[in-house]
Amino acid sequence: MTTAEDVLRAARACKVMLATAESCTGGMIIAALTDIAGSSDVVDRGFVTYSNAAKEQMLGVQAATLDAFGAVSEQVAREMAQGALARSAAGLAVAVTGIAGPGGSDHKPEGRVCFALAGAQGTHVETVEFGPLGRAYVRQATVAHAFDLLMQALRPDTQP
Repeated sequence: MTTAEDVLRAARACKVMLATAESCTGGMIIAALTDIAGSSDVVDRGFVTYSNAAKEQMLGVQAATLDAFGAVSEQVAREMAQGALARSAAGLAVAVTGIAGPGGSDHKPEGRVCFALAGAQGTHVETVEFGPLGRAYVRQATVAHAFDLLMQALRPDTQP
């Protein structure tokens, strides 16, 4: 399992600053990174955009995207990550938006989380179905998966 320390070490090795754009985790990713002393050398900022209005105002997510696809969508995750990248000094931004629970619907079930990673190589998006295993589990699993995505992007062979 990838840890926050692993991510910070890799970011330092690649000389890449990081940013986060978080909805369903409410800042847990940036908190885990900044819990580690000295993280400010590779952590620029975190955006906690729980409401749709915050996604629009802080990250530039388009109202039309939210209306067409809903907050829990790869399209919104993409715009969140790209907005965090554009509004920071970071070279790599991860975004998460999902339904931690309880609740959900047949169309968007509990445990669905959309991820996006934006950087010099473009933007990667994916959806993970963690299942209705409870809010705390989904949020922790989301943090862990975000760390895995960051590590994949921070491999030396993926840097320009």
